[in-house]
Parts: sequence; C-alpha cells; structure tokens
Amino acid sequence: MARLRLLRDGWLDGIPVIESPNFDARPVGVLPELIVIHAISLPEGRFGTNLVERLFTNKLSNELDPNISELRETRVSAHFYIDRSGLVTQFVSTICRAWHAGVSVWEGKTACNDFSIGIELEGCDHLPFEREQYSALACLINSLVAHIPTCSWDSVAGHSDIAPSRKTDPGPFFNWEMLQKERIHSTQIVSDF
Repeated sequence: MARLRLLRDGWLDGIPVIESPNFDARPVGVLPELIVIHAISLPEGRFGTNLVERLFTNKLSNELDPNISELRETRVSAHFYIDRSGLVTQFVSTICRAWHAGVSVWEGKTACNDFSIGIELEGCDHLPFEREQYSALACLINSLVAHIPTCSWDSVAGHSDIAPSRKTDPGPFFNWEMLQKERIHSTQIVSDF
C-alpha cells in the first residue's frame, strides 16, 4: 500500500469511510501529536464479526452475546480500524477528537484524546496479529506523519502505555519490532513511486 493522501478535512483519500457519531472538537489550538495503537475484537478473540464497526456507530443490537450486551450504551470510536486482512477503515476525521483513550496520560499531559489519533487493530491479548496488519499500520502511520507535522514515529504508543492501570492493549503479542520493519519497508515502497 503506497502512502495515502490526507485531505484538508482530515479524511484519508482512497480508504473506506464509516462515519462514527462518537467524536467532538479538539480543544482550540490543540493538534494531534500522539498516535495510540489499540486492539479490539467483539466478542474477544473472534474476528470478522462486524461488531466493532457497529460499536463505533452505536448500532449494537439487543440480541447480541451477553458478554458484549453491556457495550450497547457505550459511546466509543477511533480514527482508524485495521481488520485482520489489513483493510483500513476511517471512522473519525483526524481534525476531530475520537473517543478512544479514556482516562490517560502521555509525557505528563492528561486527556490524551485531546491530542491523539487512535488506531484500533482487530485483535486481542492472547493471539498474534497478522503481517498484513503491521504493513497497513506502518503505511498508515507513515502517511499521518507525512501530512501532520506535529505527529512523529517517536510519539507512537500502545493504549497500555497511556493507561497502564486500566488497559493492556495492544497486548503482549503486538510485535513492535515487526512494526519497525514494516515502517522501513513501506517507506522504501513509497520512495520507489
């Protein structure tokens, strides 16, 4: 996947969009500078259910698995979601504040939603991620860094890094070394065009 183009309104060109209602404005003068990597699957450990998309759009039905029925009233979103095949979908403009981080701290700054971009990977704490997901994630981060001057690879963190007492994702199976290898590979692909 070549570098994507960020449009003026904060949407990436060339990827699917499913707009989430779960967002609001960033505080005045605040730009995204942190990229937070998450992992999610509904129910946990089951993939391809389409329930994550329904969660982000407030469309979880009443007949669902009791393990996730408590999420029906939850209002949450992320800017991007990467499924097991590496398909990237955007839910919230990067200009806006998605509701993904919750109570969080990064380098002494609280309320990370204000200044971050959230990327959810379809996954869980007890299974490895797919190579296609690392490739798509690296390309996505390269694109964000290329188009948002306040973002950099030095400010990429896991949800567990910003909320260690509450969260474990992206989890012990997330391979940070693989992400760095894919970062280099996707940069070489882009420079070949």
